[in-house]
Amino acid sequence: MDRRGFLRTAAGAGAALAAGPAPFLQNLHAFQTTANLSHVEARYYRKLPDREIECELCPRRCRLGDKERGYCGVRENDGGTYYTLVYGKACARNVDPIEKKPFFHVLPGTTTLSFATAGCNVNCKFCQNWEISQSRPEQVMAVDFPPREVAAAAEASGCPSIAFTYSEPTVFYEYMFDTAVEARRRKLRSVVVSGGHINPEPLDALAKVVDAVKIDLKAFSPDFYKTYVRGELAPVLESVKLLARRKIWLEIVYLVIPTLNDDPGDVRKMVRWILKEAGTDVPLHFTRFTPMYLIKNLPPTPVSTLQALRRIALEEGLHYVYTGNIPGDEGENTSCPNCRTTLIRRRGFEVETNVIKGGQCPQCRIPIPGIWA
Repeated sequence: MDRRGFLRTAAGAGAALAAGPAPFLQNLHAFQTTANLSHVEARYYRKLPDREIECELCPRRCRLGDKERGYCGVRENDGGTYYTLVYGKACARNVDPIEKKPFFHVLPGTTTLSFATAGCNVNCKFCQNWEISQSRPEQVMAVDFPPREVAAAAEASGCPSIAFTYSEPTVFYEYMFDTAVEARRRKLRSVVVSGGHINPEPLDALAKVVDAVKIDLKAFSPDFYKTYVRGELAPVLESVKLLARRKIWLEIVYLVIPTLNDDPGDVRKMVRWILKEAGTDVPLHFTRFTPMYLIKNLPPTPVSTLQALRRIALEEGLHYVYTGNIPGDEGENTSCPNCRTTLIRRRGFEVETNVIKGGQCPQCRIPIPGIWA
């Protein structure tokens, strides 16, 4: 697809959107060649003797010999220099409602140009985009989509923001970072949808060039992360704390999986931790699980479970608690924590009404935190 064709596709993509996997560019089985891989030097690694390297981007700290790739499958040691193979190589892209990410306190009712590359640094057994997240770049079709063209496409399609999403943006860090810089130059916002499995130094640098981050907090249990994510909980919690300290707009999503991470006591502990480390105004989304990938033996999350967990979070003192993947539920709406006026009414990804004015509740005039313009 050439650039003109992409712009036509992007401009019309928002008209027919539904919850579900990332919009892949091509069939997974239409393998591409290594000729379409990038060879851009990676950031955040150190050179070791005998042409070995140690990656310093994520907590895995992969130590690799010559010609070896990291766990993510998209970064390779070539003769003692570490390279990203997916810089400027988008394998999924679309124009999405910002609510789909989900961001509920960032430019509500607008669209965001969303894209991803192959690869991930964890392996969630419930991943809805496993076809790209668990693939090497040779296994998915990708188009050349460098940072300047991403920003130009966002402008052409009327999107005030760019979203790094679908797979794990940490693994295409250099591509994400440079695109965010280009977006800021054009006065566009950048939002990151991440699992938070990243080291503090690169996250701190990224926080200086992006506007908002959504962290998927998979559970409040190290054992869950070990068994169902193949990652660690502690680095994710550190990411949440760092973003809160840097005052980057942060929203947290908790996918509720029946019998695995839906214990009310554990959720209450998590909410208390969020209150302590990130404050009362961080939006928390409890979203509904649908069986897929490697977990197909469990039912979808009961609506009553999501509603009960939302009540717990509100009782504990969080101001903005939402339910997701259940269109029409009261938990989709944003209400003023002071006077209880309904400020934003949603149904699915659609904003039906939004009465926030100047970042304030129109009734009692208290500030409503978020990015509204």
